[in-house]
Amino acid sequence: MKKITILLVLVAFVVSCGSKKKVERALTSGNYNEAIYKAVKKLSTNKDAKRKQDYILLLKDAYDKANERDINAISGLKASNNPEYYKLIYETYSIMDKRQNAVRPLLPLSIKGREVFFKLSDYTNAIVEARDNVSAYYYQEGSALLNSEDKFQLRDAYNTLAYIEDINPNYKNTRDLMVKAHERGTAHVIVAIENQTRQIIPRRLEDALLDFDTYGLNQFWTQYHAEENGGMNYDYAMKLQLARINISPEQVREREVVRQQLVKDGWQYRLDANGNVAKDSLGNDIKEDKIITVRARVFETEQFKQAEILANVVFRNLKANETIEQFNIDSGFVFEHFYATFRGDRRALNNDDRNLIRNRPIPFPTNEQMIFDSGEDLKLKLKDIISDYRL
Repeated sequence: MKKITILLVLVAFVVSCGSKKKVERALTSGNYNEAIYKAVKKLSTNKDAKRKQDYILLLKDAYDKANERDINAISGLKASNNPEYYKLIYETYSIMDKRQNAVRPLLPLSIKGREVFFKLSDYTNAIVEARDNVSAYYYQEGSALLNSEDKFQLRDAYNTLAYIEDINPNYKNTRDLMVKAHERGTAHVIVAIENQTRQIIPRRLEDALLDFDTYGLNQFWTQYHAEENGGMNYDYAMKLQLARINISPEQVREREVVRQQLVKDGWQYRLDANGNVAKDSLGNDIKEDKIITVRARVFETEQFKQAEILANVVFRNLKANETIEQFNIDSGFVFEHFYATFRGDRRALNNDDRNLIRNRPIPFPTNEQMIFDSGEDLKLKLKDIISDYRL
């Protein structure tokens, strides 16, 4: 028990030293906030323990250096009188406030009975002033971007205004402007299917391919429309061109396999070297399992049919009247069904054979069904293209 206690103490000591070194490394490399939060975590329990005093010193050092660095940075940014720095000033004040709020619950902290002083400041007014400055500057910038007809600039306008809404909710009419930026920055795509295969495709396949509600797509800046709205000005067109449909003939493939097993088939007397029945030590006749070889012929049958759809996905910029991207898709579906019969001794069959002989032949799917099933694979690949492609 004593050895276990010593071992646990040693483990705790090693872990403690490792944690302290992590704080020291963060401090010496200038990652003051990381050092602070690691030290705070260690001091959150049993902060008055003797082994925790090193963490108090490290916390104090990192806290003072972080505050000094940030105060000097803010002074320099303000001196530049550049409104582009408003955001950085606001975020730096916010970090300083969060930093002291992380330390505050631990106070007071003391070493050998002497309190360690941590300077706490009220950043409320500074944060409000910085927030108002950045809000006003970004509001002006976002409003200016809204004058553009370029969708990417309109999206920048939305993101700029969204930042204001995040730090300063309901500032002026920011929310209304965000709605307008989103409406005008969204790309509208009209989708159509073009059958170039000279074959009839199932109506339900066309409906399934154009049912974008089932694709699970959630693109904030792109909306796909399967039905044309005369009042909508579309930015892009996406055409799914079905180029070729290949359907193999219905095939029935057969093969014959011979199975052979050694199996127990009753018992027999053991004979000695002279051909007489062998005896055990008590004079009794010795019996043994009778092993025989059994055979069977297995006639395996495979039903096989395959369909393939070759297609192209073409994106066009309707405003510029030009093709901007094209993707090729190869999708397919394979129907396979296996069953078997046998002749001979059932005991020669393995587990796979037994499963196959339970099966029976089934009707082949129609060409229409094969095309539809291939279309399900086509739909998945089309979904991947739409998900990855940004307009």
